[in-house]
Amino acid sequence: MPRREHLLKIGVSGVRGVVGEFLTPALACAFAQAFGTYVGVGRVVVGRDTRSSGPMLQHAVACGLLASGCEVVDVGILPTPTIQMFAGSSRAQGGMAITASHNPPEYNALKLFNSRGLFLNQYEREELIDLYHQSEFRNATNSEIRRATSDFETPTRQHIARVLKHVDVERIRGRRFRVAIDCVNGAGSVMTPAFLRDELNCEVHAISIDPKQPFPREAEPRPETLGDLSALMGASGSSVGFAQDPDGDRLAVADETGRVLDNDDVLALAVDAALRRVKGDVVVNLTTSSAIDEIAARHGRAVHRTPVGEANVVETMQAVNAAIGGEGANGGIIFPAVHLCRDSYTGMAFLLDRMAETGESMSALAAGLPRYSRKLGKVAYEHGRLASLMQALETHFPDARMDRLDGLKIMLPQGWIHVRSSNTEPILRLATEARSETEAEELFAGVLKLFEEC
Repeated sequence: MPRREHLLKIGVSGVRGVVGEFLTPALACAFAQAFGTYVGVGRVVVGRDTRSSGPMLQHAVACGLLASGCEVVDVGILPTPTIQMFAGSSRAQGGMAITASHNPPEYNALKLFNSRGLFLNQYEREELIDLYHQSEFRNATNSEIRRATSDFETPTRQHIARVLKHVDVERIRGRRFRVAIDCVNGAGSVMTPAFLRDELNCEVHAISIDPKQPFPREAEPRPETLGDLSALMGASGSSVGFAQDPDGDRLAVADETGRVLDNDDVLALAVDAALRRVKGDVVVNLTTSSAIDEIAARHGRAVHRTPVGEANVVETMQAVNAAIGGEGANGGIIFPAVHLCRDSYTGMAFLLDRMAETGESMSALAAGLPRYSRKLGKVAYEHGRLASLMQALETHFPDARMDRLDGLKIMLPQGWIHVRSSNTEPILRLATEARSETEAEELFAGVLKLFEEC
């Protein structure tokens, strides 16, 4: 049995773990009461994805928030970015999304947002966690207990309106794009088809859009998990395909041939589209492709890099007043003019608008990007061995430039290697990049061999 601490983790986005022995209703209730105590009496927006454990945890969270004296606003099943935007615009004290995002269905999580609809920063997280561990929660008296309300319409309308402000809607509608989608039966299952069909006049061909059904594939939308989307592209003759993760913040894209683009290329296309619209620098994490640096340079802009994690990217975006940011490997696009959060809907709109503007296919747009090859993977490791594995890497590449901002990134003449401990799972995440596929594979295999020998 894995160690307990590996199956319950408090990190940059909130509390995450395997539901049952580790993430329990009692823990969710206590953490929600701590959150309500921390943000203060007022409204707290709560929504969720479609996991079977969602209703159970939502009831527990509501109990904790009500016990602290907060008013609970239930927004139902919605994408995480939609919940964030509504929390930040509705004069709420904070918000919470009950979702484990790209993790397997046995996981769930409490993603926590402040009054601006942003993930808590480092200082806010530390204060909240201290309060939770001290168990010094506010206990509302009978007369202080507030109500639970719901709003299932405003958040969606607001989100869509914000996105549409930044594209030429009529230009997109005029093209009547044929679009294939795979929503993994997640939080975007209702909103995504309606957004594309009703707002952007697309002919939509959809799979996995039943929020009452389990996830039909691995939750994380990557090329190797999206075979059904590729098949749908061929069967429907669609111009582009979109896939989301269960909470709708991550976006994967397939071109008209059914080939699923590398997620870093999706972000690069979004960055190029954004920098044509607004001025400002770009912020991405350390694992994101060097293609972003070349795209930014074409527009005379700088790139700032951060540790992995949306909260880390957003903090730096605020500091440098960035035009756009994101995390390439996970399909996360952050466009602050809409909201400072990962948002698959902004990504879909940007790419459709670019296709409508240029008249080019998705494969042609992707072909215009700087060419890099990447290899991503996971490495299991025993508790307590992390330091020795990292030291072995440093010793093996004594002349390389090292970046220790998040794990270890090794810059080499032929490319780079990035190894870090996952924020959400008990694994090491390994990424390599080089100009050629062979070099990227060789770097990746070399690290695996080194770890086997340690």
